[in-house]
Amino acid sequence: MTAQTPVKLPLDIEAIRAEFPILHRQVNDKPLVYLDSAASAQKPEFVIESVAGVYRAQYANVHRGLHTLANETTEAFEAAREDVRRFLNAPSTNQIVFTRGTTEAINLLAASFGQMLKTGDEIILSEAEHHSNIVPWRLLADRIGLELKWVDVTDEGSIDYAHLAQLVGPKTALITITHMSNVMGTVTDVSRVMEIARAADVPVMIDGSQSAVHLPVDVQALDCDFFVFTGHKLYGPSGIGAFYAKGDWLDRLPPYHGGGEMIADVYKDRVTFADIPHKFEAGTPPIADAIGLGAAIRWLERYDRQAILEHERALLDRAMTGLVDIDGLRIIGTAQDKGAIISFTLEGAHAHDIAQIVDKYGIAIRAGHHCAQPLMQRMGVSSTGRASFAVYNTVEEADAFVEALKKAREFLI
Repeated sequence: MTAQTPVKLPLDIEAIRAEFPILHRQVNDKPLVYLDSAASAQKPEFVIESVAGVYRAQYANVHRGLHTLANETTEAFEAAREDVRRFLNAPSTNQIVFTRGTTEAINLLAASFGQMLKTGDEIILSEAEHHSNIVPWRLLADRIGLELKWVDVTDEGSIDYAHLAQLVGPKTALITITHMSNVMGTVTDVSRVMEIARAADVPVMIDGSQSAVHLPVDVQALDCDFFVFTGHKLYGPSGIGAFYAKGDWLDRLPPYHGGGEMIADVYKDRVTFADIPHKFEAGTPPIADAIGLGAAIRWLERYDRQAILEHERALLDRAMTGLVDIDGLRIIGTAQDKGAIISFTLEGAHAHDIAQIVDKYGIAIRAGHHCAQPLMQRMGVSSTGRASFAVYNTVEEADAFVEALKKAREFLI
């Protein structure tokens, strides 16, 4: 019998908002307008209860027990791995490693893949990267003598693909690049990156921390070698994420760290490792959080991703239309078809002051360098304000953000 595609729920934003308990609270006697989802998204009741339910009625360690609770929890944990596989359209659950998030996933690759590199090899990354996709490579470069090469970002915030092609050479070991900028919302054309990489037989890692939330992701269509994402931006728990590796990469890569669970046998003079993906999951994993990530994926899958994307872009367009009236405002990142993220500066005002003032009106935005200091340097700023939209935001909230920013300008300038 052929499985039927589940019917998608209508994109009723008010009904969706009702599922998020925190959105009902007030901040400074104003309704909360949460525009900081690029940093971390809020959680629906379905996810909250999935995590709480593990601890209330089911919790035990996974894989090693034979009693009922251990079996139930192991089944739920591995079902969450299947949720991730389906979400990414990966060929097999054996290609999905649970991590504590994107940061650990990239450290996994740097530490493991790094054991296969030698002095003089080159890693290519872009000026748009989050520190999570910079620092692990900097540490590896300093340790074994690699060279980091930086792809330019254009004035509008896009990857300079011609420059990328120029950087790739015989010493290039890896291209590691963001799928969607956490600062600007710019979406990388992965097909162009892969065309350049495949011509030189160079593997590619894609940082999907933002894209996994806002774009349908198909790792087989992307054809990347590695893809990483995090749960807390995907309406799921913090402390959980996933690392995908194409083909036989997980068989070829050495383990990232050692301990229980990732072993087959341990002797005084040698160790043999467990089958993939467990070879990369040492110790007790974030059990309830992994189950919560699976719940977040299933919750998101109830809705049409294209409809969500269109809703978020409508909010972006609404806010951008209102912002053009604010004197001295500069938008950082103006690429076409960008995600629903607005980074901005206001002449004569510090981003931190802006964030504190709009908070008085219940508006939660982010201010700072957003863990992307090379990008800040490229754009000639030290920090920006950042408003980021999610499925639970409304047109009224986009308008409230614009009005609060206008009031902040009047106060500060």
